[in-house]
Amino acid sequence: MSEQENNQTAPVQEAPKAAVKTAPATLRFVLGEKLGMTQLFDEKGNLNAVSVVKAGPCKIVRVRTEEKDGYKAVALGFGTVKESKLNKPDMGNFKKLGIEPVRHIKECRVQDIAGFEVGQIIDLGAIFKEGDYVDVQGKIKGRGFAGAMKRHGFAGQPASHGASDRERAPGGLASRRSLGKVLSGQRMAGHYGFTTTTVSKIEVVKVDPKNNLIFLKGSVPGAKGTIVSVLETSKFKKHVTVAQQQKLSASKAANIKAAQAAAKKK
Repeated sequence: MSEQENNQTAPVQEAPKAAVKTAPATLRFVLGEKLGMTQLFDEKGNLNAVSVVKAGPCKIVRVRTEEKDGYKAVALGFGTVKESKLNKPDMGNFKKLGIEPVRHIKECRVQDIAGFEVGQIIDLGAIFKEGDYVDVQGKIKGRGFAGAMKRHGFAGQPASHGASDRERAPGGLASRRSLGKVLSGQRMAGHYGFTTTTVSKIEVVKVDPKNNLIFLKGSVPGAKGTIVSVLETSKFKKHVTVAQQQKLSASKAANIKAAQAAAKKK
C-alpha cells in the first residue's frame, strides 16, 4: 500500500476545543428573553403560574475599571447578530475584543472586578437556585395613545342627567387657576406603555441550566420576546413567616380547662 493510500484511510483527528471559561458566581445578573407563561407544581402540590425566561447563554463582553472608565462594572452580551447588521464602529469594537458579535449588551455595577475576563460565560445554575428572589427589569407592552381612564385608572364621571359624553372624560383640569393654564405634570390622555419597569422580589421556582431556562413565580414585564434583566433582589431576600397564636377569651379558656379536667377524671 502506497503512502498516498495510507493518508487517505487514516482517520482525521479534530483539533481539541478550547475550554469554556466560567464567570465568578459573585455576578448574580443575567440577560434573557421572555418566552411566555406556564404552570408548575411545587413540592407541596401547589400550582404556580410562572414566567419562563431563556436566560443565556450570556458572556462577558467588557470589564469596566476604575482607572480607565471611572467605575467598576461588567457588561454582559446576549443573543447573536449577523455582521452585516452592524455598523463599522460596533464591528470594530467586537473585532478589537476578539469576540463574536452579540445583539444585546447591558452593564451591571460590581464592587470587585477581580476574576472577571472578556469571553467568560455565565453559569445560570451557579448564580440562581430554587427559592431565591430576584428583580426583573424590562419594557412593558406598548398600548399607544390611551385615555385618562385606561392610562391612569380614573373611575370616570356619573352617567346621570344626560351626561352621555362625559362618562370617560378626565374631569376638570384646573383651568380657573390664577395662572389661567394647565400645570405641567397633570394626569391626562397620552402615550401609554413601552416604559422600563422593574418588578421586585420575584421567587425563583425552578432553574434549568442545561437549557438556560429560569422559571419565575408570577408575571414579568413585557410581551413574548421582550429582553429582560434578571438580578439578585435589592429587597429583603426571604419572606419571614411568623406563626400566629390564637388568642382565647377568659371564659373560653376556662371551659377548655374544665373539659380537660373532666376527661382526666373519666
